[in-house]
Amino acid sequence: MSSVRIAVVAEFYPRAADPVLGVWAHRQALAAQSAGAEVHVLVLYRPIPPQATPRRALPAATRAMLAQPRDTVLDGLPVTYVRFAAPPRGRSYEQWGRWAQRPLARALDRLHRTFPFDLVHAHNAVPAGDAVRRGGAAGRAPLVISVHGGDVFHTALRSERGAAAVRESLQAAQLVLANSTQIEQRARALGAQRTRVVHLGADVPAHPGAGVGPEATAHGVTLVTIAHLVPRKRHGDVLRAMWSLRDSDPRLRYLIIGDGPQRAELQELAARLELTHRVVFAGQLPHQQALVRAAEEGAVFVMPSTDEALGVAYLEAMAAGLPTIGCTGEPGPEEIAATGEGMLLVPPADVEALAAMIAALTSDRRYRQAVGDGARATVAASFTWEICGAATVAAYEAALGR
Repeated sequence: MSSVRIAVVAEFYPRAADPVLGVWAHRQALAAQSAGAEVHVLVLYRPIPPQATPRRALPAATRAMLAQPRDTVLDGLPVTYVRFAAPPRGRSYEQWGRWAQRPLARALDRLHRTFPFDLVHAHNAVPAGDAVRRGGAAGRAPLVISVHGGDVFHTALRSERGAAAVRESLQAAQLVLANSTQIEQRARALGAQRTRVVHLGADVPAHPGAGVGPEATAHGVTLVTIAHLVPRKRHGDVLRAMWSLRDSDPRLRYLIIGDGPQRAELQELAARLELTHRVVFAGQLPHQQALVRAAEEGAVFVMPSTDEALGVAYLEAMAAGLPTIGCTGEPGPEEIAATGEGMLLVPPADVEALAAMIAALTSDRRYRQAVGDGARATVAASFTWEICGAATVAAYEAALGR
């Protein structure tokens, strides 16, 4: 059987100004390529700085975004950045597919002349799937849409227009891929006809991280989170749990890798709780550097966030041998925990339960090591990129009726 040719369309994807944005979509494309598919990526690229950008930083931010080359190669994958203009995200995100449809249609037409793709794989119903549908590419080649959570947690709930855009895009898809079973169920409730679950993955290092050893660092045991600094990730709950453990474990540290609009608020909270000297805000690091630092310094990965469709950050931490804490009721953590060992769950927004779980792991090295070993085994058995790549290509073949 000849290899399948795929045009991937994504809004969240690495770019020069933000090389970690949507790195999971890039890794899935690479995994599909390794599994035998030929892939070309089209990125919906809005070269307008976020509204939160300080006025004095706008000129530099705009120049940096406009400097993005249209065509490049990332890790051997050809990538085309398709520029489009749209009003600010907060007011019009559910309609961005309408704004992007013409530039994307032209880009797909150009691509098809040199790379006659068999199928279009859009990451998220809005805006990518919606732009493909509106531009007519779905009539040329079957459309597969991956639902990663944003569609069902946010866009479809914001407004009737958002719900309609998600529903019409999912109904236009030959196949809808969900990253967990609960997300698959929500996609079906929004009109998806044919669905299947395809988990994203993680690399399993040859050796687990050093953080689960006798002492994570010379300063004591370290908690770590890799995430955008936004309210739903609930970094503040970790800080409050640390405060409640201040007497029983005064050497507990917290390494926060990532950046975002909540940074100043979290720094202020750490100061009020008198934790500043034990909390490190490392900022956004290159993806591989972030993983290495977390594995080398961290003893426990903790991210008690909400609206977690899967959570590749959990898998990457588990692959490094870190015990991992998520929340009950969340599609991703629940599914990972049901698959194997290593993911421990606490009720959302329950600081006392979170503190108790942290204490159980940080106070007992043998228990921490056992949970970390189980975490690593769970990822190796069920959540590698090799497994993801094979499942992704099998989904493509199913959508094509092969």
